[in-house]
Amino acid sequence: MKYAVVIEKAEGNYSAYVPDLPGCVATGGTLQEVESEIREAIAFHIEGMREDGLAIPEPTSKVEYIELVA
Repeated sequence: MKYAVVIEKAEGNYSAYVPDLPGCVATGGTLQEVESEIREAIAFHIEGMREDGLAIPEPTSKVEYIELVA
């Protein structure tokens, strides 16, 4: 499965979240770190859902970049 991940630059680090997995978030000091952390967070989140007997949401979010022409 491929989940969309939103990564945002904060004041002193980066934060990431997964729109299709509410509550699945991570932070890191660099882009590489936050990407690694969100991968671990996704795996942990899904593992917890399975242990709780919850259905794993199918990825439905889509990411697109829209270029504005000035």
